[in-house]
Amino acid sequence: MKEIFKTGVVLLIICFVAALSLAFTNEITKDKIAEQRMMANELAKKEVLPAAATFQDVDEDLLLELIESYSPIIEAYIGYNDSNEVVGIVFKSTPTAFGGAIEVVTGIELSGEVTGLRIGSHQETPGLGAKAADADFYAQYAGKSTESYIGVSKTAASGNDIQAITGATITSDAVTVGANASIDAFKMIMETGGVGN
Repeated sequence: MKEIFKTGVVLLIICFVAALSLAFTNEITKDKIAEQRMMANELAKKEVLPAAATFQDVDEDLLLELIESYSPIIEAYIGYNDSNEVVGIVFKSTPTAFGGAIEVVTGIELSGEVTGLRIGSHQETPGLGAKAADADFYAQYAGKSTESYIGVSKTAASGNDIQAITGATITSDAVTVGANASIDAFKMIMETGGVGN
């Protein structure tokens, strides 16, 4: 009986020390992790809308409307050039892919052309769905028109379609859902005059 009690106390101490260490590590690293995420977000915005020098969050009421009407949109930013003129809009969406939510950042310039797309955090299968984060895949979205939805082709892509990742059609479809939600949100903003200089 004494041995069981002694073992239990030792395990309790080990668990307490481990929990304390994890809490301490989290406290030390949380600000750095948040900073890294913010830097990655800024980089993605610049990559998908290269004509923009700065970005500003869309109006809070407009963002709430976008989130409500154009799921899976979660963020939107107006891009400005060096002359403080609006050049386009960047959207972040989180459609559901094979491994769960996948972060899709889409840039659209005022002319109605998709200028780029990048993949952020995801849980897709390495070697399959994770290939969505490779330039060979996401580069297909640049230059697509907002006049019609972007489609996904399992064979040869043409027109406003992209070529699906072999063995990862669900991921390809999910990324395209994010891009098409961005197109819908862009059209709504342009129709309502939600972008000002």
